Amino acid sequence: QVQLVESGGGLVQSGESLRLSCAMSGSIFSSYNMGWYRQAPGQQRELVARITSGVFTTYATSVKGRFRISRDNAKNTVYLQMNSLKPQDTAVYYCNAELIGSRLAYWGQGTQVTVSS
Repeated sequence: QVQLVESGGGLVQSGESLRLSCAMSGSIFSSYNMGWYRQAPGQQRELVARITSGVFTTYATSVKGRFRISRDNAKNTVYLQMNSLKPQDTAVYYCNAELIGSRLAYWGQGTQVTVSS
C-alpha cells in the first residue's frame, strides 16, 4: 500500500519561505514521477511542479523562479522549496505520485500553506 505523507506547511508572511516534504512508503520511489499540486478554496486543483525519475522538472508559470522541486531517492522523499511566497500561494498543497508507464497515481492528505500580506 503506497502512502504519501506531507509535512512542512504553515503560516508565513509574504516574502518568506517554506519547504514542503513528502515521504513515500510502500513502493519503489524511483519508479514514480512526483508532483506537487495545490488547491485554493473555490478553485480547481492545479499542478505546481513536477519531477520525473530522471529529475526533469516542470513548473507552473506562477511559481517559476520562486519554487524548486527536488527529490532524494535514498530517502524516498520529494521536496518543494518555496521562496518569495505571496498571498496568492495560499492553498492546500498535495503530493502526487504517478507510477511510470501506467495511469496509477496516489495522493497525499495535503498540507495547508497560508501566506499573510
